Amino acid sequence: MTYQLAPSILSFDLTSLSQDAPRLVAAGAHVIHLDVMDGQFVPPISFGDVIASNLRLHTDAMMEAHLMTLTPEKHFDAFIAAGCKRIIFHAEATVHCHRLIQSLKAQGIEAGIAINPGTSVSAIDAVMDDVGMVLIMTVNPGWGGQKFIASTLEKIREVRRRRPDVDIEVDGGVDPQTLPAVIEAGANVFVVGSYLLRASSLEEGVKSILAEFPSNR
Repeated sequence: MTYQLAPSILSFDLTSLSQDAPRLVAAGAHVIHLDVMDGQFVPPISFGDVIASNLRLHTDAMMEAHLMTLTPEKHFDAFIAAGCKRIIFHAEATVHCHRLIQSLKAQGIEAGIAINPGTSVSAIDAVMDDVGMVLIMTVNPGWGGQKFIASTLEKIREVRRRRPDVDIEVDGGVDPQTLPAVIEAGANVFVVGSYLLRASSLEEGVKSILAEFPSNR
């Protein structure tokens, strides 16, 4: 299994992203994770595709858009054009999960589906075989710096039992203390944001997360 660190830029200073994103990648991060919020599906508003377009000028790293938005399909084309190779939308935001997944795959984009802490894995059972990634929210979406919700670990285990080959991403409250539990449960892609900003440097923060990966122990 391949383990990946996907730093979230949600809590970063947007004015310094052109320097910070390359630093994260140089330190060993694998994916730049874009938390896109519309003020409706979740209360905050974050940023749009312009940020992704600007980042693409400064890094060739894999970028993924996590659309915490209603009518996520209305944002697909803009983030694809901005250089995102994976787009993740929420099962709770649409009644047409299958159609949206097929739409992304038809454009050569990896489709991911996300579920909130209060949503059962059964909500995505019918489409789980169609996606390349399942994102399990380990906090309620909307804000960085929240406490990890331990009850989500069983959902990670359930998805891993159902799809041994799928990438399982976890988002929320991930740090060196919670990381071993989510790895044991079966996750292999880790969104980390506020922890990196609390570290002595971005490089040290990335290093401390990577040190917990089974391949590095």
